Parts: sequence; C-alpha cells; structure tokens
Amino acid sequence: MTRLLQAMAGAEHGGAEAFFERLTLALQRAGIDQHVLIRTNPRRAALLRAGGVTVTELGFGGRLDLATHWGFRRAVSQFKPTIALTWMNRATRFCPRGDFVHVGRLGGYYDLKYYRQCGHLIGNTPDIRNWMVDQGWPESRAHYVPNFVACDSAPPAPRKAFSTPDGAPLVFALGRLHANKAFDVLLKAMVEVHDTYLWIAGDGPLMGELERQAQHLGILPRVRFLGWRDDVAALHAAADLFVCPSRHEPLGNVVIEAWAQGKPVAASASQGPSQLIEDGQTGLLSPVDDAAALAASIRRLLAEPGLAARLGAAGRAAYQAHFTEEVVVARYLDFFRQVAG
Repeated sequence: MTRLLQAMAGAEHGGAEAFFERLTLALQRAGIDQHVLIRTNPRRAALLRAGGVTVTELGFGGRLDLATHWGFRRAVSQFKPTIALTWMNRATRFCPRGDFVHVGRLGGYYDLKYYRQCGHLIGNTPDIRNWMVDQGWPESRAHYVPNFVACDSAPPAPRKAFSTPDGAPLVFALGRLHANKAFDVLLKAMVEVHDTYLWIAGDGPLMGELERQAQHLGILPRVRFLGWRDDVAALHAAADLFVCPSRHEPLGNVVIEAWAQGKPVAASASQGPSQLIEDGQTGLLSPVDDAAALAASIRRLLAEPGLAARLGAAGRAAYQAHFTEEVVVARYLDFFRQVAG
C-alpha cells in the first residue's frame, strides 16, 4: 500500500500551491495514506486537516534551518513513507535520503541540480518532461502527469459590485501581477478594444505600476483590479471571454480553469498555452508580447458569438478528456504503483 509523504514549501498564493492543495485533498478522498509537510501556514493547514490529512508545519527557511531538517527527518522516521513527493526546489532540498522512492515535482524549467537525489521527476507539461530529458535526466525516470482544476459552478458575480454595466462586453484575466504574466500587454491591447471592460483578478508587485499604466493609456475607467479572489467560477460566469496574455507560462492552469467553465480563451503563444490550445479549435493564440494581435483575438471573439461558443465548447471537451480530478488522480495512482513496484 502506498504511504505518501508530501512536502510543499511554497507561498500563500500561487498556481503550484493551489494545485498542491487540490491534489492532496483528492488523493485523500481516493484513499491514499499520506502525511504532508508544509511551510507554516494556518489557513493551508486548516484546509488540509479539515479534509482528513495529517499535516506538519515547518519553517522551510534557508539551508541552515536545522529545525526543518530535524522535523523532516522525524516525519520520515515516524511515518515510514514508500514515496516522498517534494514540490519545487526548497522542499526537495530539505528531503533526506531514506528507504523510500523520492519523486520531485516540477511546474517549470527549474535547475535540476536541486533534484539530483530524486529517483523520479514529474513535469506537469509534456514540454517540461522533454526538457528534463534534454538536460540529461534519464528518460525512464522522467514523467508527465498533468494538473486538474475544479469545475465548480456559480452564479455570475454581480457586475454592479465592480461598477461594470450589465450590457457591456467583459473580458476576464487572472494571475499574479508579475512581469511574466504580461498584463501590461493586455492593457495595451484593451486600448484597441473599445467600449469593453476588463477585470483582472490577482495580486502582486506590479499592482501600482499596472494601475498607473491603465491611467496613462486612458482605459482606467474600464479596468477593474479585483485583488486575489477565491470566487473564480463566479467571475468566469460574469465574463464573455478569458484572456491569458503571459509572456512566460510553463503550464497555464488558468486556461484549463476557463475551459472547465466553458469560456472561450484568447492567449499568447507562450510555452504552456501553446501546448494546451489548438489555435482556432480550442482557443485563439497570438504571438507573445504582441498587443495588436491580442486585441484582434479579443475583438474577434466578441464580434463572432458563434465562434466564441464553439471554442468554449471545445475547450470544455478538452478539459473533460484530460484535466478532471478523476482523470488526473487515476494517473497519479498509476504512477505511484509503477514507481513503488
């Protein structure tokens, strides 16, 4: 029987952190015996414990954080895992050697020097998996297992709560306010998408800069910065389409989330979205950092409701085939059986 120890030293918010929570709770529902180690985070710990998961909170500080080294070793000694799944660099670095299969999980193109002690690596896109092999990692020990997203439905968020007219076209975007997400490009594109409102849900270091850019471009009256939100399904339901303008996006969880809600997607052709989206079939792709092309995609989806409906339905079908909880958990269980056996 699989005894799974997971370790996540991530931040409060983020795509990897959110998926870690979803996967941990889904594996618990699937009957996996697990113990998770997380960076001290009362909200995350309470969420996982409410789902029946055994949680230990550790500091996960720098290399000289002896308390975390000791706590990790103590958890391994007491739990006796058959598999240790460590998320990203920091948690992987703290994992001791032991009588278990060590699996590192990568959500990006990370330096593999942090993963030398791992027996297997998981990438959440085919390209990341292939990149591992190109970096010299043994092909037989490099694996692709995708993410899944929740498919919760919700009534549309009330537009009046964000000073948005009911009849106005509405574009929705979601993500950390960081240069990689290219919200600056989306704001430039919105200059060319007239009489249309934009909601951006997320927080990050560029909030003030993006607000100033919107003011400079003359579109601030049509842009709403919503901050970090937990009601993503309701925001999707209120919008006409979803936009992912990222200049660097290894996976594109946000694209899968939009597909789950049946929303048409316009995205830049960065790594993740270009692997997920078949241009013209499950979404519209435009070159990275090309505001004019992104604006053209948005205008086309707003002007052609038949196309928007067709792309939304095709995206929903792709989600159901590859990215539901049932499909992805089954793949993880198969993977665990394979590496433990």
